[in-house]
Amino acid sequence: MTDSAMGAPTTDQRALDKRSRLVILASSVGTVIEWYDFYLYGSLAAIITAQFFSGVNETTGYIFALMAFAAGFAVRPFGAVFFGRLGDLWGRKNTFLVTMLLMGLSTFVVGLLPSYAAIGIAAPIILVVMRLVQGLALGGEYGGAATYVAEHAPKGKRGFFTSFIQITATAGLVLSLLVILSVRLTVGEEAFAAWGWRIPFLVSILLLGVSLWIRLKLAESPSFQKMKAEGKGSSTPLKDSFLKWPNLKLVLIALVGLTAGQAVIWYTGQFYALFFLERVMKVDSTLVYVLLAIALIAASPFFIFWGWLSDKVGRKPVILAGCLLAALTYFPLFQALTTAANPALAEATASQPVTIYADPADCNLQFDPVGKTVFNQSCDLAKSYIAKAGVNYTNLAAPAGTVAEVRIGDSVVYPSFRGEALAPAEFATARTTWETGLGSALATAGYPSKADSEQVNKPMVVLILFILGFYVTMVYGPIAAALVEMFPTNIRYTSMSLPYHIGNGWFGGFLPTTAFAMVAATGNIFYGLWYPIIVAVVTVVLGFLLVKEGKDVDLNA
Repeated sequence: MTDSAMGAPTTDQRALDKRSRLVILASSVGTVIEWYDFYLYGSLAAIITAQFFSGVNETTGYIFALMAFAAGFAVRPFGAVFFGRLGDLWGRKNTFLVTMLLMGLSTFVVGLLPSYAAIGIAAPIILVVMRLVQGLALGGEYGGAATYVAEHAPKGKRGFFTSFIQITATAGLVLSLLVILSVRLTVGEEAFAAWGWRIPFLVSILLLGVSLWIRLKLAESPSFQKMKAEGKGSSTPLKDSFLKWPNLKLVLIALVGLTAGQAVIWYTGQFYALFFLERVMKVDSTLVYVLLAIALIAASPFFIFWGWLSDKVGRKPVILAGCLLAALTYFPLFQALTTAANPALAEATASQPVTIYADPADCNLQFDPVGKTVFNQSCDLAKSYIAKAGVNYTNLAAPAGTVAEVRIGDSVVYPSFRGEALAPAEFATARTTWETGLGSALATAGYPSKADSEQVNKPMVVLILFILGFYVTMVYGPIAAALVEMFPTNIRYTSMSLPYHIGNGWFGGFLPTTAFAMVAATGNIFYGLWYPIIVAVVTVVLGFLLVKEGKDVDLNA
């Protein structure tokens, strides 16, 4: 009796299984490293602010750092268009080899870049240029890897196969957190802030070498080879993708009905949660990295589960269910996260609420693009300090000409002062004295200057972060398969890359900046959540109405 008759794998089957494992391994390892490079910046936003944006005030500097982080996302759709075209003309493998090389080298340059103190304005300019190169590279990488794996996947297993690509984004973030944490613990906080932060960027050159070596072993995808052999390739993939209405309509449906909602859930569950714990809750950065890494590692197997389940029930119901669950539960989850991460702050907010009583005309939007404006009006002074302290507050309009007051609970009224009439040196002294006094008043009312690590309810924080990560796995696990299935082979790389990177690069990438600005403008630490909730709900509605299920589509048809 033959092996085949007994049910044992044939030589061809074993070769196919071996090739499939290599495809998944090579694509996933390379993509993990690209995400690692890309997310180092976001994980080190506070230090990046100090190193490269020290020429402006602290609030503006942090917004600038977030904008530079978002700049990498802003250009991702352009990278998707440029490299997507190359991928449809030149091949999937060759294109994502180029994108990986660009990503690794630009990350390495950031590790060598002198600070603002050393070379002035050239430092942030070069930093932003490197972020733009990273964004362009990532715009080309993801579509190539997802398309490549999907085109190798056996029938009925595309969701399962591509879910290994989907896990790489979280794996890259976790890897960046673990490397940063390891370096921090090894060199100490002071050395890490001074020079140790460069090490994770420099290490990327070694990871790049390993990834290139693995990926060079790959062959071109069978669907692309078949298309070329049959002469069915597109000579104008950009025109065919975006200037012909039937395909452009699919691109728009993919954006509003799938990737926009998926993107905001991904970035809320991982990056906004990180920013919220560090910047708003004032939890020690090292502790945040540990807790977030634990939660993400625990949630990561569900990428594979949801990818596998989407092969059975479809991509659409899994993704839209994740968007809806997140939209319905974000407010209670982040409120619970506040209580668990900084119980003293939560208690003070409930028992001693802060109100800023001020003339609205005295309050300005405190964002200074050139770092030269001095915000010295009484309302600006109050809001600037309260926002920097991570304290939730409400606004109460006062009559015109009233000097702003910070009201703490029912009994403490702490007046601001008019700084516009003072000389610069006198203003600086008055502001320091005033802020010291307000800080003491807040401390007396129970507001902590930072979270007490001993009081952090670590199991509860991990549980909440796990739930946020669980939503991420629902929306992200099946998305690659869903996008690949929407478009024909000759324009697949180009067509699927653009809605993915507009969704993730613009809707998702700008989420931390947008949410942080919404919080700073309103004083409500939860107000920024409205952004992902609204986008997710729109995706649920439009996705339900417009997206067609594609799990049974033949990619070679």
